[in-house]
Amino acid sequence: MGFWDAVLGRSKPARPDLDQLFALPSAAVTLEAGAGFTPTGLGSVCFASVEGGAFDRLQEEVRALLDADTERGGVPVEFSRDGYGYTWLLARQPPGDLAALVSDLHAVNTLLQEAGFGPQLLCSLVGFQDAEARPLALVYLYKRGTFYPFAPLPGGGERRNNALELQVRVLLADDLRVEEDLGRWFPVWGAPGLRAS
Repeated sequence: MGFWDAVLGRSKPARPDLDQLFALPSAAVTLEAGAGFTPTGLGSVCFASVEGGAFDRLQEEVRALLDADTERGGVPVEFSRDGYGYTWLLARQPPGDLAALVSDLHAVNTLLQEAGFGPQLLCSLVGFQDAEARPLALVYLYKRGTFYPFAPLPGGGERRNNALELQVRVLLADDLRVEEDLGRWFPVWGAPGLRAS
């Protein structure tokens, strides 16, 4: 940080640290023990699409990498576009293999970043649910290098379980770099990977 940044109260944003994703399996143990939420085996990456052949080729590379095990019974990745025009990649692994899911999400983020599309990356999320099938996602903000919990209330509509989100924030404070600015805990309504189907 420079002299003028210090004087004017500006700080540099945290740099993306994709290795933070590898903290999710240990955070999942804490989450299950403290709140009863277990992984669903679903995770997704959200990015702003770019027009052009280079981005299309990269998207096909990602698909080829993650679909390599479909011949052995793996589930192919899915791409979709939301109402805001963002592209979502949905990856699946067995619910008990969160490490494999995190590796897939890390690989997608890394490929996009190394190809120069890091500015298009928005977030990654991993889905969880409890015994009552209440959904919860741990969302990684690429540009902030932080996580936050997102817990939509069951029954449709766009309402959040703020109490649960704050409980998870405290619970995972020692496991993950949790986003301190609650204004950045953006809702990801209908995100692929949020609810087990």
